[in-house]
Amino acid sequence: MSNLPAYVIVTPARNEAQYIELTIKSVIAQTVRPLKWVIVSDGSTDGMDEIVSRYATDHTWIELVRMPERGERHFAGKVHAFNAGYARMSGLQYDVVVNLDADVSFDEDYFSFLLQRLAEAPNLGLVGGRLVDVTSNKHYKVADLEYVSGPCQVFRRECFEAIGGYRPLKSGGVDVVAVLSSRAAGWQTRTFTDKPYYHHRPMNGAQMKGLRERLHRGRMDYLLGSHPIWEIVRGVYQMGNRPYVIGGILILVSYFWNFLSGVEQTIPLDLMAFRRKDQMARLKYTFRRAAMESLTVSSLRGHKVDAD
Repeated sequence: MSNLPAYVIVTPARNEAQYIELTIKSVIAQTVRPLKWVIVSDGSTDGMDEIVSRYATDHTWIELVRMPERGERHFAGKVHAFNAGYARMSGLQYDVVVNLDADVSFDEDYFSFLLQRLAEAPNLGLVGGRLVDVTSNKHYKVADLEYVSGPCQVFRRECFEAIGGYRPLKSGGVDVVAVLSSRAAGWQTRTFTDKPYYHHRPMNGAQMKGLRERLHRGRMDYLLGSHPIWEIVRGVYQMGNRPYVIGGILILVSYFWNFLSGVEQTIPLDLMAFRRKDQMARLKYTFRRAAMESLTVSSLRGHKVDAD
């Protein structure tokens, strides 16, 4: 394992006493452990700090950093907590930076696998595994292998520094912007579907549920610069998922309500242009492929008729 890059982990967390021990045990069990793991308590009040302190006593490479409770709750606060933890890595020699949520678990070779992928491909800047939602036992189909989900993002240090770290966006989408920024800077990003990790808190449980979640999704798509044509296709596609029809309609209503209202978008203009160009290229490829498959099926049916 000596040929693998050295890595550090930062975990910004707030009131994760119910789940954080699963995360701690997973990291301690790794075949390749981090040089340092800083867990930043962002004003926790549920006993999480005591759990972390207990493990930090026995494992000197784990450090707890406490931050005061904030009156205002927003996604930028998580970035500020991450930055407070990342500052504690000063003076260490490492090649990889991990942003890890406090409600996930994984197998003992999870990080060694991802570190090996980074070691093999110098152009890879950001990697992660396939997210599995434990509460619903849902294995998410990864439609876009270039997107790396937020609960565990593993950056090559050069890539992380090139993009200036995470952008403190109050409305959210911090992980999406990090992926787009990495790709716009010339780095490859990749989710490895053969290496799962497990999310234990109910998905979106801390924010939105049901129909409100669909409205939130449409708003976030707008704020993060999705192309209107892409959003229409996305909304129509979502009509085939639960809640049927209405879910897709609410996504579209929310997106275009914000669009027509002129709500300011949080994504930088250069990244918006990059994202929209990429979305249009993906749509063209998808429709072209569907057309080719349709022609192939029609041709095969014609041959079958001739044979009959």
